[in-house]
Amino acid sequence: MFNIVLVNPQIPQNTGTIGRLCVNTNSILHIIKPIGFDLSEKAVRRAGLDYWKELDLKVYESLEEFLKIHQRKIKRFFFSTTKATKLYYEADYKDGDFLIFGSETSGMPLEFMEKNENNMITIPMGEKGRSLNLAISVGIVLYDAIRQSGVKF
Repeated sequence: MFNIVLVNPQIPQNTGTIGRLCVNTNSILHIIKPIGFDLSEKAVRRAGLDYWKELDLKVYESLEEFLKIHQRKIKRFFFSTTKATKLYYEADYKDGDFLIFGSETSGMPLEFMEKNENNMITIPMGEKGRSLNLAISVGIVLYDAIRQSGVKF
């Protein structure tokens, strides 16, 4: 089981899709406010389909609250960002790790990622690309973490 963390998500369809992905991989979804939409919004439920009611969802009022609760696990935080040079498949994932993704519009705060900068990871892209869709990025990293760790369903 992995922990998927969304820092300030802005697009409800992405969050719904990621929620569905979490249910199908026995992962926990952690959402850190502020959120750019209401979690009860129809778009979240539509993308998450009937999986949303099965989701193990944790919501935090702030980054500070999340860190206070999970500080002792910081060595197992992996920050997905276009600012990294380490490729996501070069990381050494273990069951229970936190795979952390920033906002679709602004990424995540550098000072947060610097708490464990050795675990800043990126997904390679062609020279014309700037970033990938958030839900696609989560899927890429999560399924590689599952493959590497040997987690079975």
